[in-house]
Amino acid sequence: MTGLVHDLDDPRRAAIVRQARLHFITEGYAGTRMEPIAREAGVSTATLYAFFESKAVLFEAVIDNASEDFARHMAGVHTTSGTPRERLNEFIGGYTEFLSNSFVRSVFRLVLAERPRFETIARRFFERGRVDFGAVLIEMLTEMTDAGQMKVTKPSWAAGQLMGMVEHSVFFVPLVTGDDVIPERTPRAIAEDAVETFLARYAV
Repeated sequence: MTGLVHDLDDPRRAAIVRQARLHFITEGYAGTRMEPIAREAGVSTATLYAFFESKAVLFEAVIDNASEDFARHMAGVHTTSGTPRERLNEFIGGYTEFLSNSFVRSVFRLVLAERPRFETIARRFFERGRVDFGAVLIEMLTEMTDAGQMKVTKPSWAAGQLMGMVEHSVFFVPLVTGDDVIPERTPRAIAEDAVETFLARYAV
C-alpha cells in the first residue's frame, strides 16, 4: 500500500493506537474491527489505513506502545542513592504497584493469547520487559555489592529471587484467575516484606 504516514508524533496516530489498545484488550485480535477504532479516534477509515496498512501492523504498534509506557513507568523508580533497603523498597515497591495494575495484566493476557499468531512481537515484548525491569535491578545489586553494602555473588539470580517474591501474588495469580483473586495486602506491604526477606539473605 502506498501513501503511508510515518509521523510517529502525529496526534491522530496516538489517538488511533489508544483506541485500538482498548479494542484489542476487550475484544481480542480476531474480534477487533478497524472501522470502530477509526470512528472513536475521530479519523476516517482511510486515515487509519494511511497510518497502519493492516490490523496486524496496528496490533504491533499497540504492543510496542504498551512496552514504551511500561518502560517509562519503571524508569521513574530506579534510585541511585540511599541505603540498600531504601533503594530496593523504592524499586520493588514501584515494580509491585506496576504488576498490580489490572490494565497491565490485560496487556500481558493479550500478548499471551495472540503469541501463536504474533510470535516475533510477543518475543520482543517479553524481552523488553526483561531488560527494562530485570537488568535495572541487576545493575543496582551489582553497584551495592561493589560498594560493600551487599554480598551478592550472582546478581541475575538474586534479582530473579526478589522479583519472584512479589510476582506470584500480585501478578501471576490474578493473571490466571481473571483478577478474581486479589491479594489482601497492599502492593507496598508485599514489596516491603519481600525486601526484608531478601536483605536477611544478602545484606552485609
